[in-house]
Amino acid sequence: MVSQVAEAAAAGKARKGLPLREDLRLYEAGSSRDGAPTWVIQDPINNRFYRIGWLEYECLLRWPGEPARIAAEVAATTTLAVDESLVQEFAQFLEQNRLLRPGAEALERLKQQANAPGWRHWNWWLHHYLFVRVPLLRPDRLLLWLLPWVAPLFTRTALILLLCATGLGLVLVTKQWDVFTHSVMDLVSPAGIVGFLLALVVSKTLHEMGHALVATRQGLRVAHMGVAFVVLWPMLYTDTGESWRLRSSRQRLAISVAGISVELALAGLATLVWALLDDGTLRQSMLYLATTAWVLSLALNVSPFMRFDGYFILSDVLDFPNLHERAGAMARVVLRRGLLGLPDPYPEQLEPRTRRILTVFAFATWLYRLGVFLAIAWAVYTFFFKVLGIFLLIVEIVWFVLRPVWRELVVWKERWPEVAATRRYIFYAVAASLLVLLAMPWAFDVKAPAAAHPARQQEVYAPVPARVAVLRQSGKVSMGEELVRFDAPDLTARRDGIQATLSALERRLQGLMADEVGVVRRQAIIWQHREQQAELIALREEEARLRTAAEFEGLWVDVADVVKVGTWVDVRSPLGVLVDPSSWVVDAYVEQRDVARVHPGATARYFPQAQAAPMDAEVLFVDSTRSQRLAHAMLDGRYGGPIPTQAAAELEGMPVEALYRVRLRLAKPPPTVRAGRGYVRIEGEHRSLLWDGGQWLVGVLVRESGF
Repeated sequence: MVSQVAEAAAAGKARKGLPLREDLRLYEAGSSRDGAPTWVIQDPINNRFYRIGWLEYECLLRWPGEPARIAAEVAATTTLAVDESLVQEFAQFLEQNRLLRPGAEALERLKQQANAPGWRHWNWWLHHYLFVRVPLLRPDRLLLWLLPWVAPLFTRTALILLLCATGLGLVLVTKQWDVFTHSVMDLVSPAGIVGFLLALVVSKTLHEMGHALVATRQGLRVAHMGVAFVVLWPMLYTDTGESWRLRSSRQRLAISVAGISVELALAGLATLVWALLDDGTLRQSMLYLATTAWVLSLALNVSPFMRFDGYFILSDVLDFPNLHERAGAMARVVLRRGLLGLPDPYPEQLEPRTRRILTVFAFATWLYRLGVFLAIAWAVYTFFFKVLGIFLLIVEIVWFVLRPVWRELVVWKERWPEVAATRRYIFYAVAASLLVLLAMPWAFDVKAPAAAHPARQQEVYAPVPARVAVLRQSGKVSMGEELVRFDAPDLTARRDGIQATLSALERRLQGLMADEVGVVRRQAIIWQHREQQAELIALREEEARLRTAAEFEGLWVDVADVVKVGTWVDVRSPLGVLVDPSSWVVDAYVEQRDVARVHPGATARYFPQAQAAPMDAEVLFVDSTRSQRLAHAMLDGRYGGPIPTQAAAELEGMPVEALYRVRLRLAKPPPTVRAGRGYVRIEGEHRSLLWDGGQWLVGVLVRESGF
């Protein structure tokens, strides 16, 4: 800390002769949270605004000069407690933001920056590909022309009418909810995606116009509007930076809320129009507008963890500018004080409750952004060709995830000698404990979707299209008892015809016995007789299939109610199922990465769907090859099951992911005799998180190294 103060003092002395830039502007900005007056410095070249307090304002009145003299004059003429270090910090702020008139060295740096290739150089794209702004127009004249036309929309009457229209639209949609949801599902098609994108352009254009019109109505100048590319994805934007000139936080809040308000109004009106229209192109267009406006306004723009509308709304509601930066600075100091025990002063003096809220908000923002940055990294890897995708993924993770963490760790390393010895030992002990815990083999269950069914079951179908002659009612049956008997008149007719033909052939053979000349004819009739006998045997075997008997003792269930004696049935209509209720098995489908940890004899628990009590089970065997087809349709994602399957007709029932079937035996039968689905938790082989993580990383590197 001493060295930092000395450096700041030296820098302050070096800057004592540099005056402020003449193009800067100063505006009053109302009061801060504690009632102190505030001002805003406008940098018209960079279109940036800096909010300052009473101390900084008094320093500006006496700028330039020696920091010690300025501090003495402020302390003598005001009630502020000022010392030289505070003035030096403010001077450093002015120089870092280039608010001072540049000296010789600064002019040289500006010349070098002006002569730099800029966007024509790969280094510029490396640092700016995540977010690039392209101004397209200066909308001042257009906004001033539109303002009188849209003035009625800012009245209370318009708000009441809009709320009534939105409420009516939502009520009407609830009465057509099935049609609405079905129409939304139709959006997942090439035409639906194109319509969604067009509606997105309309919705976001009106969103930005809302910001711009409200800002113009507040007397501000909208510098420009254009397109911002977020990871090369285009998004419209409006520069409303001059809102910091406003003295009232309510006025700034009105500008921040305007975009979301316009989108919600558009969504409400589109919902009402959709409910009133008949099917057609116009109704489908209203559906696109309603869904894009509702989803994007409520799901994305309201998030305060990214610099979207939700962040600025929260900042204006709390009257807390630079919320992210101030919360992050507070959280870093809290970490250093809490973990390292460093006596760092808080960045600003706030109430303990406000300090805790800022710290929690900073942690939530870091976690949220970590998820967003990882998702963006995966997106750039997925959507670009492999070499560029891997390169951008590495840049994304290193620059936006690891770099901030590394910078904080560097500070910890530099400050490590200041940490008390006791805390160091605690840190070493915790680090060693975590390493041991990660390396230690732990027992982790393997979870997998499953279907339970009796170990023995006999499903009964008609062997050929036939008429039901006998159909046993549901209940217990013994082995060999008749379940169903069919009657096939065509088989009976064929059998009678064959028997008549055999009788005729036998009579002809008897007539030819005494005929010495008919030896050749007799031999042909004998072969014909044998053919008819073979056909009669095959026909009788087929007739025997018309009688289905119980293959084991069990329960005859699921007898078709619509089938009666005399009813004709086809070969695909199930007539009933014979089950053995004393023994049940479970077929589970385990992912490829977990199948090696499952072995026969392992204990498991089966959790039936919609039942709270699990059931004990034991692994019988594990298939050695991946399942090409699900054995149970109830697990198929197309029928509401948990396993997604291939959409192609030739691959019907094949899981999308590589799954292996694991057969388990239930310790006792379930209370119902009907098959059902659920999931299992199988005791897996012990594994080390550190070892598994290393294997996964090596596997990913090996897999992605092939070009």
